[in-house]
Amino acid sequence: MALSPIREFGLKAVLWLPLAFVVWFWCAPLWVWPSMLLAKQVLLGHWGDLFESVRLGGEVLDEAGRVIARAGYLVSLGTRVMVTVPAGPEGPGGVGVLEPTLNPMVYAYSLPLFAGLAMATPLTTRRRLLQLALALAVIWVCQAFGIVAESLKRIAFDAGVEGAAAIARAGLKPDAIALVYQFASLILPAVVPVALWIGLNRDFIERLVGREREPAAAREGHSTGRNGDPGPDGAG
Repeated sequence: MALSPIREFGLKAVLWLPLAFVVWFWCAPLWVWPSMLLAKQVLLGHWGDLFESVRLGGEVLDEAGRVIARAGYLVSLGTRVMVTVPAGPEGPGGVGVLEPTLNPMVYAYSLPLFAGLAMATPLTTRRRLLQLALALAVIWVCQAFGIVAESLKRIAFDAGVEGAAAIARAGLKPDAIALVYQFASLILPAVVPVALWIGLNRDFIERLVGREREPAAAREGHSTGRNGDPGPDGAG
């Protein structure tokens, strides 16, 4: 059974997605490194009174706070915010510097999504590589935006009264930080790959939609004459 052009394209995109996600996760530190550098320039350049260091690599902790692994794609932050940790089952508590670890991959799953769409689109090798390079640059910026937003969110909402006071001294509004964080984590990763693909492949999309409409138009042409009268096979 022959597939329509749109269904054929959709099937190809779905089949490319698993491989794209495997490559994306396997090379995760490589994808994160440029966005981490961009975020580092912003955080240390604009909010040096809040952040002391931004580095690639971090430790994975279990629910009890024990280190179970180290991942090269995580981003570790060193802040200047002193926080109080209450005593509990995990330890006696105390006072220390807030040093959160972020997972920037949650802001970059748009890369394999775009790769799946690009690989399913009939393009020359040169044009496909150019599209992937452009998408990579845009997604790096979006990922850096997400790292910055989450870094500020960790201080504003996850560091208690000390973090809230530090955010207030920096002249930042918690509501604005929450809004930016939601936009970076929920909107950008889903919208960016589709918007990029549509913007870079409008000609293909127009041809794809046009080919899908042709059979219906052809059927209408056979059923009526030039002036809308029934054709030779029609009654009357």
